[in-house]
Amino acid sequence: MARPVWAGVLSFGLVSLPVGLHTATDSHTIHFHQLQRGTSDRIRNRRVNERTGEEVDAKDIVKGYDTGDEYVVVEPEELDDIAPGRSETLEITGFVGLDEIEPIYFDRTYYLAPRGKGYAKVYSLLEQALGRAEKTGIATFVMRQHEYLVAVKAEDGLLTLHTLHWADEIRDPKQELDTLPGKASASAKELKMAEQLIEALSMSWDPATFHDTFQDKVAALIEAKKAGDSVEKAEPAPKPSPAVDLMEALRASVEGARSPKDTREKAATGGSASPRTSGRTATKPAAKKRARTQGKGHDPHTMNKAELYKKAAAAGIEGRSSMTRDELIQALDGQRQAA
Repeated sequence: MARPVWAGVLSFGLVSLPVGLHTATDSHTIHFHQLQRGTSDRIRNRRVNERTGEEVDAKDIVKGYDTGDEYVVVEPEELDDIAPGRSETLEITGFVGLDEIEPIYFDRTYYLAPRGKGYAKVYSLLEQALGRAEKTGIATFVMRQHEYLVAVKAEDGLLTLHTLHWADEIRDPKQELDTLPGKASASAKELKMAEQLIEALSMSWDPATFHDTFQDKVAALIEAKKAGDSVEKAEPAPKPSPAVDLMEALRASVEGARSPKDTREKAATGGSASPRTSGRTATKPAAKKRARTQGKGHDPHTMNKAELYKKAAAAGIEGRSSMTRDELIQALDGQRQAA
């Protein structure tokens, strides 16, 4: 069993529950060592006194706050002495609706587990009550000399803890960003087309559909370099759509993202557009027919990524928006073989 990263007492009202805090996520990032170019010599980071150049042992390091004229020295144990609740209390001060906390406030997620089978009833009581009330508990606690604002939620039969950003940590976008559109507005036709594109690309949320393709590429690069092979470079990023071509780009995107379901619905109604695709794009059956005919006999291996994406959209391949060119080819080949 994994050891908790923090242990203490969760309290709400006069009810107390000893809990352990467990990390809920892992990172699959591929890590590299630093080497001196042309050698296999590792580069190490050392704690060095900048005045003497001598290495300093960790036990001889204290914290110093720069006041401008001097440093105020603080020992690690002094921070523990002033921690609220001596760093062992997770006190719920109130409950709010699940949808009241804006996504920007959420930071990291942890699992909460009771410390001992004797506390299973209290743990289950809080989990069930939170779920039925559709509320989340707001609390604060101290871990590793930092105080955290957190939300305690009921999720799939267990309690989860989400660290939140403090209000003064959220930056004001109006002060930070100088390229916001301001009063710029799209035309009614552009807005309608954009809504059709969103509808055409709508899907059910399935996180398993997506995976970290960049880490796959990094692993492939490592294997290729071990074997002395070369690796295909990624395609350049798409160029921004010029304002004059915005409508055409939206129209082409809708056509490329349209699913087989739309085609079947249109055929079933004798060629009339379904409610979600009504508009200018539905009045050009000839253009649609030409587009389908043009890509029908093409070998996926000879297509560019945009053509592959349109073909994958027409075939109803899920997760296509996050696929690379090679993955799109593989998916299309697999579907063709399965048929």
